Amino acid sequence: MAEITIIGTGAMALYFGGRLAAAGEVVRLLGSWQEGIDAINRKGICVVSSAGKRYFPAEASADPGKFPSTHMALVLVKSWQTKGAARLLAEVLHPDGIVLTLQNGLGNAEILTAEFGEEQVAQGVTTYGATVQGPGTVCPGGEGVISVQQHPKLAPLIQTLRHCDLEVQEVSDITSILWSKLVINVAINPLTGILGVKNGSLLDSPAATKIMGLAAREAAEVASVMGIKLNIKDPGRKAERVAAATAENLSSLLQDIRRNAPTEIDSLCGSVVRSGRMVDLPTPVNEILMLMIQAKEDFYKESQL
Repeated sequence: MAEITIIGTGAMALYFGGRLAAAGEVVRLLGSWQEGIDAINRKGICVVSSAGKRYFPAEASADPGKFPSTHMALVLVKSWQTKGAARLLAEVLHPDGIVLTLQNGLGNAEILTAEFGEEQVAQGVTTYGATVQGPGTVCPGGEGVISVQQHPKLAPLIQTLRHCDLEVQEVSDITSILWSKLVINVAINPLTGILGVKNGSLLDSPAATKIMGLAAREAAEVASVMGIKLNIKDPGRKAERVAAATAENLSSLLQDIRRNAPTEIDSLCGSVVRSGRMVDLPTPVNEILMLMIQAKEDFYKESQL
């Protein structure tokens, strides 16, 4: 039986926490969503499926002082929360521990590495998905895979994840997979947030489908100029296939907008825009998508003042 500390109480934290707890692992979640923390401590992590609701035991807290030191940690917060996650982890991570980030976007591993060093931080990417249905409650979005950069300290954590029937693959270079996922995310997530629709609904609109393709190809071109080899032959078609395969999913960005919460747009389209500037390549589609999401955030921030 392993002990895992998860940073986060949102959709992916609950999803992986539920999978780990269902396999008998000891799960502790550190986060800032008090309603979620309270719900987890009352009944455990609630996983909703076609078979109904199941509850799995877990502890949750906003105070790292309530938890023992951990040798294995997963970071599953939004990208804008990564610095806060690093501060929480600094109080519980064992000197010989390992941190695995499975977050969306770029730059998260760099923030964690600045705090803990390369010897304690591993980068990963996941295609598993989930939707929060309330505090402490999650609905899985189907099966996927976890890709992790090879790291000398990761073996026990990989073994634990596989024990939960999670598919894990080790790769020698995670950058290609990170960018391949980014290309798809910038094509789908911002548009679902702007239009307020599920992933699959984007395919009902020729205009939305065209924008998807433009955003994906633009991001792929940036990667190509940077010398990053993607595992995608046709970015636009790939985005369409992913939207179809995840047709009923609410993107994490749309979930954030519906909660009037900050989004990850800066680490998604923002990463493409900044990378494009570095190689003198214009990225107007991603920049417009970024600005439109930022504008939506501005309006609901004003309503909260």
